[in-house]
Parts: sequence; C-alpha cells; structure tokens
Amino acid sequence: MDSAAVDGFEAGRGRLASLAYRLLGSAAEAEDAVQDTFLRWLAADRERIDVPEAWLTRVLTRICLDRLRSARARHERSAGAWLPEPLLDGDPMLGPADTFEQRESVSLAVLTLMERLSPNERAVYVLREAFAYSHAEIAAILDITEAASQQHAHRARARVAGERRRGGAPDPVSARRVVEEFLTAAASGRTERLVALLTEDVTAVSDGAGLARRLLRHRTPERVASFVRAGFRPTAAKRRLTGGPAAMHVARVNGSPAVIAVVGGRVVGAVAFDVDGDGRVAALYGVGAAHRLARLDAVWRRHEPGVPVIGAW
Repeated sequence: MDSAAVDGFEAGRGRLASLAYRLLGSAAEAEDAVQDTFLRWLAADRERIDVPEAWLTRVLTRICLDRLRSARARHERSAGAWLPEPLLDGDPMLGPADTFEQRESVSLAVLTLMERLSPNERAVYVLREAFAYSHAEIAAILDITEAASQQHAHRARARVAGERRRGGAPDPVSARRVVEEFLTAAASGRTERLVALLTEDVTAVSDGAGLARRLLRHRTPERVASFVRAGFRPTAAKRRLTGGPAAMHVARVNGSPAVIAVVGGRVVGAVAFDVDGDGRVAALYGVGAAHRLARLDAVWRRHEPGVPVIGAW
C-alpha cells in the first residue's frame, strides 16, 4: 500500500466524513461512504489527479448521492422510520461550525428538513452552505451546469428557510436553562408547566427507543406534553429495558441542547431540543435505538459529563 497515498487521504478524512454525514444524516453510512472513497482513491491513477481534494470531494459526493437514490434508501426513508443520527458536540464528524450556515446545516432540525429535498438539491445546499463551494465547483462535482446549481441552491434554501423557526435562537446558556427546566417539569409531572414551555406549533418525533416500526409523531402543546410526561415517567419496565436507573445529563447534540440518558456509562437515549428565540421549545427529537446512538455513545465515553441534572431516574 502506498503510504503517501494513505497519508494524503487521511489528511482530508475528517472533512470528507463531515460532508458525508451532512449528506446522509447517518454517522455509520458516512463512515462507509468515506471508506468506499478511500478504496477508490487507492485504485485510482493518482498521477493524473491534479487536485486531490476536488477529486475526493467529487467521488464522495457521488457515492452519497447513489446511496440516497438507491431503492433501499428510498424505501427506508419514505417508510416513516428514519431519523438523523445525533452526534455529541465536539465530535469531529460535525465538521466546520464557524458560521451560522455551517451550524444550521448539521442541526437535527435541518437534517430532517433536508429529507424533503431531492438528492441534487441536498448536495448543492450542503456544498454551498456548509463548505462554501462556488457554483462552478459544485457544477463540476455534480456534472450539472452552474445555472442548475444556482436553481437547486435557491429551491433548497427556500424550502429549508420556509419551515425553520423565526426570531433566531437563544444563546447556549439560556437554551440549557430552558432544557433543565423542561426536564425538571417532565420528571415531576407538571404537565401545565411543560405546555407553557412549548410553542403553539411544537412537534415531537421519536423512534420509540427502537421498538416502533414507524416514528412516533406528536403535535400541539397538550399532546406533546402528555407524550413527554409519559416518556419521562420512570417505570420498572423501562429500567429493565435500559439496564437500570438512568442518570439524566444536559449536553449539546448537533449544536442544540439535549438530554442524555446514561446507564452505567452507556448512553441509552437522547432527546435534542430546538429552542426558539423566545425561550420556548419548537421541536423535540427523541432517539433510543442502539444503532442510532452508537457513535454518540462512543464519544460520550471519552467525554467528561459533569454532574447529572437527575442522578437516578
């Protein structure tokens, strides 16, 4: 194996992984796509590649688009059982977070909204918003015209912006305070306080700890509050499922505040919150399936969690 070729690829692996994660919404699929790109890189006639970064970006993007277009992926994502994999802040797969657009492009809310875009619209949105590629560069990557790239970008921005919250987002300290108050109200059974913390058009999406065939969706403050209260009510059955009493931590996932449930150092659940500028919860994303938590769990084990908000749920 050519060590120079391996070293050259490894130098850009992190960027490729963060691009693949944004395109696919799955850490596991992103890792597979990066590995496929690596194999193609090793097999390529590298002396004929003038700009390795551009070549690797093109190959990776096309691999991701093939995955998005595959019959299996379309079935899984259209069957109502798909959620993005949450990643703990600090995970290098989240990639660049210097601008508002970069942070937004990796939020669970936007990753979920991007499911409504065509594969090309999704690719153009990610390459343009998160990685600042020019339309000429995007056109070369996707084999389309610059005009088509501009049209895809315009449609993608319009669709994402049309469904995102208004009024901006609170600072991290204020957002954490809202989530801590939410967790305390949910654990105590104060449903009326939960309702007060929710926007009028709030949505809650959950994978039912991996036990449901389809995602569980709830709307209206009253229904979401009831759903959350039931979900946060500790029972013997839930403790058997998770392996014991859970410690509830507040952390940040994909740039948003989140509750992380941990049993014996193992992450067994995560709920990410989309908090609006008025300090109310606009959306919740609950993840409990082990395959969606694998990478978050691995990063958490190298993380200093601090004192849990609830020591033994």
